[in-house]
Amino acid sequence: KKSTRVTDQIINHLIFKNYIIRQTKNIYLIILICYASSRNGGYTAAAVCEMCFAIVFFCVFMMDLDKQFTAISWVWSDLIRAFTGTLVYLITSLVCVISGAGDGALIAGGVTYNLLLF
Repeated sequence: KKSTRVTDQIINHLIFKNYIIRQTKNIYLIILICYASSRNGGYTAAAVCEMCFAIVFFCVFMMDLDKQFTAISWVWSDLIRAFTGTLVYLITSLVCVISGAGDGALIAGGVTYNLLLF
């Protein structure tokens, strides 16, 4: 019998489901902190947007909204989010590593993503 209590559903979801979405959210947070602590604050926008998208998809899957709203293909939407996030982070991190001379936090954010990607 499936538990109908909201707290039980949240606990079960946080423990057993969507490990990858939670980990990408944590990675985005680390990169966001590195970009925010750099001298150039413009790179933070990419990290904030991708982290917000990851949180939205995490909440959708956590509350089982993907089963209620079947008009949207949530799997493909999440795949497209991950793909565009990868491209945005790859371009941003390469720019940060190449142009971040003298700014350790900016280089750390770029290198962190490049190490995780490859």
